[in-house]
Amino acid sequence: MIDRFERFSIALFNISHYWNRIASEEMKKHDLKGAYALYLITLYNHPEEITAARLADLCKRDKADVSRAIASFQKKGIAEPYGTNRYRAPIRLTDDGREVAGQIKERASQVLEAAGRGMDDEMRANMYQCLDIIAVNMKAIIEKSL
Repeated sequence: MIDRFERFSIALFNISHYWNRIASEEMKKHDLKGAYALYLITLYNHPEEITAARLADLCKRDKADVSRAIASFQKKGIAEPYGTNRYRAPIRLTDDGREVAGQIKERASQVLEAAGRGMDDEMRANMYQCLDIIAVNMKAIIEKSL
């Protein structure tokens, strides 16, 4: 019999595994790493320009990985620093970047719609509420143990 820990862990790992495969395939079309999809969508959702540090915080990712992603985005011409000070400058998507990010966001929405087939709005709201509660509680556990 699968216990609670095993069921929880396997479900999260499976979701993460499949999501990463889908993101990688979609991002490959733009010659970008799948892990960068979240950064693109977050930048798309924050048109007010945000710093790399803020992007790392919003995505709960390592600052070094965010910096590598931003460098890749700039090399491809889909993001640029905003302002004259390039060091710690806010980042914004270029017009091409907004187009790419919009495509990625649309694909992510399609995937989530298909993955949630069989769930009604109440089930979906409850699922996200439960995931948020678990995340907050786990953060508190980590903070207490440090």
